Amino acid sequence: MLSTIAYGLAIVLSLFCVLIGARFLLQPQASAAGYGVPVKPDEDPAYLTIKGLRDLSYGLLGLALIAFTSAEAVAWYMLIVAINPLGDTLIVLRHGRKAVAFGVHFATAVVVLLNAVLLFAL
Repeated sequence: MLSTIAYGLAIVLSLFCVLIGARFLLQPQASAAGYGVPVKPDEDPAYLTIKGLRDLSYGLLGLALIAFTSAEAVAWYMLIVAINPLGDTLIVLRHGRKAVAFGVHFATAVVVLLNAVLLFAL
C-alpha cells in the first residue's frame, strides 16, 4: 500500500512538472500569471521558455527515474528537486503575491518533500 501511494504521488508530481513545462512553452504569458509573477506582453519571453524547458525536463527525468531505478534513487531526486518550489516560493514572495507563494509553491515543496520521505520509507 505504501509503495502504491509513494510511487503514485511521484508519478503525479512528475506529470504535473511535464504539464507545467509544456504550458510555459505554449502559453508563456498565462503561465507566468499563474506562477504568481505576471510579465508584460512586450518583455522578452526567453526566461519563460527557460522555465518551461526546466520544468518539462525535470518532469521527464522524474518519470524516467520512476521507470528505471529504485525507490531510493527517486527519493533522492524528489529531495533535490524540492529546491525548485522552495526557490519559487522565495521568488514569488519577493516579486508576486504571498497567497500564490504559500498556496502553490510552498505547498508543492511540502508535498514533494513528503513524497521523498515516503519513498525513503520503502
